[in-house]
Amino acid sequence: MDGTTAVDYGPEEAAMQAYLREGEKRAQALGNRGPIRFTADGGLHPDILEAYWRCGFYVFEGVLGPDELADIERDLRDILDRLPVEKGAPLDARGRPALASDCTAPALLWSKPLGDPFGGTKLANGRHPVKMFEPVPTGDAPKEIVYLILGSLQFSEAALRVYGHPQLLAVAAAINGPDFTPFNEALFIKEPGRGASVAWHQDGTTHWDSPEWDQGVHGFNFMGQLYGCTPANGVWVVPGSHKLGRIDIASLVAKAGSERLPDAVPMIAAPGDVAITNRQSLHGSFANTSRDWRVTVNFGFHRRKSVLGVNGGGVHNEAAVYDAERIRERARLIGYAIDARRRRFPGETPYVYKPHADAGDSYRWDAAARAGIKDYNLLDLSI
Repeated sequence: MDGTTAVDYGPEEAAMQAYLREGEKRAQALGNRGPIRFTADGGLHPDILEAYWRCGFYVFEGVLGPDELADIERDLRDILDRLPVEKGAPLDARGRPALASDCTAPALLWSKPLGDPFGGTKLANGRHPVKMFEPVPTGDAPKEIVYLILGSLQFSEAALRVYGHPQLLAVAAAINGPDFTPFNEALFIKEPGRGASVAWHQDGTTHWDSPEWDQGVHGFNFMGQLYGCTPANGVWVVPGSHKLGRIDIASLVAKAGSERLPDAVPMIAAPGDVAITNRQSLHGSFANTSRDWRVTVNFGFHRRKSVLGVNGGGVHNEAAVYDAERIRERARLIGYAIDARRRRFPGETPYVYKPHADAGDSYRWDAAARAGIKDYNLLDLSI
C-alpha cells in the first residue's frame, strides 16, 4: 500500500490514510494466511481451521495460477465491453445487446461513482444500517457504474472453472460437510477512483434467533482475487465478530465516531490469492479512491442442514422454502464447474462432490449446459 490515490477523501484523507496503515499492521499480526494445506488423511490442516474459526476469515495464498488469472482477465474484459452504455440501456457501446439485457434474474448492480448504494437504506432487509463516507469523484466520472454482477457463472466460463477448483471445494467440505450446498456467486468490480463502497454488514439473515445458531450456521464466501487487494480497495473484517450473534452496527459506528471501526482489519491479497470469510463476520469496504483495480470472483457455500426446509432470507431473490429438489437443481452448477475445469486443467484430479456421486448424477459442460444456466441465480440459496 503506497498511499497514492486517484481521488482523496478531502478533509478525511489524512485520517483515512492513517487508518489504512494501522489496519494493515493489525492484519499482518493475525496469523491467518498461507497456502491451502491438508493432512495426510485429506483433512484441512488444523492450523488453518484454528485461524479461520478464531478470526472469521483466512487468506489462502497462491491458489490461482497465471494461466487461470489470464483466463479470468479475458472474460473480465469481455464483460466490461458488453456492459450497457448506461443503466437500463438495452445496448452496449458497440450497439450489441448488452450483457444481461435478456435476463430475468437480477444481474447488474449500479452505483454512483464512489457511492454507497446500500448504506442507511432498507435494501437487503436493512442489513447495512450506516452509510459510508462518499468521496467526490473526478469530473470525468460517469453518472453510474456497475460495481457488482450477480449470477456471474453464466457470463464467465473462467469464473465457473474457479467454482470447480478441487482444493477450494475440499475446503468447503471441511468447513460445511461433504454435502455442502451452493449459496450464490458474483463478480465485484472496484474500479480505481470510482469503485463503490459496501457499508458495514453481516450477511446472515435467517438463523440469528435459531436454537441451533452457532458461529458457522450462515456459511461462508470465497473471494478469489484477480489483481490482489490492498487496505484501500479490499474488504475489511472485524476479527472474531462471527461469534457474537447479530451486532448493533449503528452503535459501533457511533461509538467509533466514524465508519472507521477501530478493530477492523483489511484483507490483503496478491493476485491469485483466495480468501474465505464467514458470512456472520462484520465486514465492509470503503470507496476505492486508490489507483488500483480490485476484481473479486466471489462464491459461497452453506451447510445442507442450514438450508434444507428453511424459508430463505429473500435478499438475493424472492423468499421461498428450500426443498431437496431446489438444492439439487442449484447444485448442478457444481457439477458443470467440475467438468469445465477438468477440460481446461486435465492435469488436476477433479473434485468428487458427494451428493452427485451418491445420486449417480453426472454433468457435462457443453453448449446445451451453457444455454441451460441462463438465470440460474433465480435459485440462489440465500440464508
